[in-house]
Amino acid sequence: MSGPRVVLAPDKFKGSLTAPEVAAALGAGIRRRAPGADVRAVPVADGGDGMVEAFATAGWQRVEIDAPGPTGEPSRAVYAMRDETAVVELAAAVGLVKLPGGRPEPLRADTFGLGVVVAHALDAGAREIVLGLGGSASTDGGSGFLRALGLRLLDEHDDELDGTAMDVVALLNRVQAVDRSRLHPAVARARFTLACDVDNPLLGPAGAVAVYSPQKGADRRMMVELEAALTNWAAVLGTGYAEIGGAGAAGGTGFGALAVLGAEVRSGIDVLLELLEFTALVEGATLVVTGEGSLDHQSMRGKAPVGVAAAAKAARVPVVAAVGRTMLSPGEIHAAGFAACYPLSELEPDAARSMLTAGELLERIGERIAREHL
Repeated sequence: MSGPRVVLAPDKFKGSLTAPEVAAALGAGIRRRAPGADVRAVPVADGGDGMVEAFATAGWQRVEIDAPGPTGEPSRAVYAMRDETAVVELAAAVGLVKLPGGRPEPLRADTFGLGVVVAHALDAGAREIVLGLGGSASTDGGSGFLRALGLRLLDEHDDELDGTAMDVVALLNRVQAVDRSRLHPAVARARFTLACDVDNPLLGPAGAVAVYSPQKGADRRMMVELEAALTNWAAVLGTGYAEIGGAGAAGGTGFGALAVLGAEVRSGIDVLLELLEFTALVEGATLVVTGEGSLDHQSMRGKAPVGVAAAAKAARVPVVAAVGRTMLSPGEIHAAGFAACYPLSELEPDAARSMLTAGELLERIGERIAREHL
């Protein structure tokens, strides 16, 4: 008789462990307590950093190429591909983690390297492009990304603007029109999906600048300049697109993709679970274990663990969460679909020590989960 089947589908513990490392630690603890368990790891992500690795762990081809980082320096980027579908993670190409020395460059950083990666995927035969938007270092409205795909930005004299010779504000303030005639030829035959967990518009108090640019090093003066530049960029490409939820994702990259590529915005975790055929994976499972660094009210707005819980519930499989900490009440946890929640903070209240010893603590949590649910 086969043992219980457990599907491990955690997101990363930011600043501590990657999603595959979280799954490995939980799996070690579960196997120690329940040696006969069939433990299957399916690390997840909600559109931000870690998305490519989730697909690579699931057996997709991992493609590594040369692509400029957010400030144009030579760098390496990765994407995942299977058949005609490519999963491209913005953070892995032009994210905050790619800034030289970690120094923010709120006016210089752009998304050109993301376009280089997408062009490579299109050249390789991809016709379904999933863009994981999150962790961006820039607020360029996706202009760099689109320039790398062949979009020409024109000034009032219909001369092409040199995006490498000016910062984001100067570029977007001067653009008066765009020329789409030189877009990568495969763009017209490809479908673009924006996988993200935010619904911000491009402009205004809930927009890309107001909400996210301070995290990228922008001060008040820079924020005013960036907002004005994006306002002009929106007028050129179409203000209607600027109002769509998700247009403000990744410094407005969502807006650029909506306006020029005809992209569709979807929940990052929903896209990932669909592509990984998660429903089939959990069919007949005994238990699903998910988690992330912090389970809080923001998690309720489309973060990975709640998406996993919804999918598990639809398959009638109980799901529990292993998290660094939780800010939710027991009632809120159960309302979100979790049978139980196991925060590391109960084992190690000191947050710094908890992050340093997260692997060991997760193994202990894994043992407890096996004891109480298998």
